[in-house]
Amino acid sequence: MKNMLKSLVALFAVLVLAGSSANAQKLGYVDLQELMQLMPEYKKANTDMEAYGKTLEDELKTMSDEFQKKVADYQAKEKTMSEAIKDVRQKELQDMQNRIQEFQQTAQENIRKKEADLLKPIIEKAKTAIGQVAKENGYSYIFDSSAAGFLYKPDGDNVMAKVKAKLGIQ
Repeated sequence: MKNMLKSLVALFAVLVLAGSSANAQKLGYVDLQELMQLMPEYKKANTDMEAYGKTLEDELKTMSDEFQKKVADYQAKEKTMSEAIKDVRQKELQDMQNRIQEFQQTAQENIRKKEADLLKPIIEKAKTAIGQVAKENGYSYIFDSSAAGFLYKPDGDNVMAKVKAKLGIQ
């Protein structure tokens, strides 16, 4: 739905600009996702994200293994426990399970935040280079073809090569 709305807005902008302007507007496009993936900074950010995710995953595995061990211990000794001890152990297991679930939620939030923090300067650098290419080459607008959902893109208006050159990417 979000991509469809972006596509409609981009299409509307192109139609309005093409139909209402006496001056010919020079339009271009670039695939921002592809561009970012070619940037060395993105590769480093991706490596950092994988390492960060691995540490959280390892911690979750440690917690889960400990939980499984305690469940197995509880099940093995359950028949010999008094009701009071069973209640205490069940509460301990439930608390532990709740902590694991809270950790999972917090870890997912932290991963999203870390990803946003790592990608922000990369996106800004890419947008700056795109803006410079637009000014240098007389483009009125450059659209993100990865988000706009273009139905037709002429090769001549793809500014990817120029932006890559501006960023020093081969």
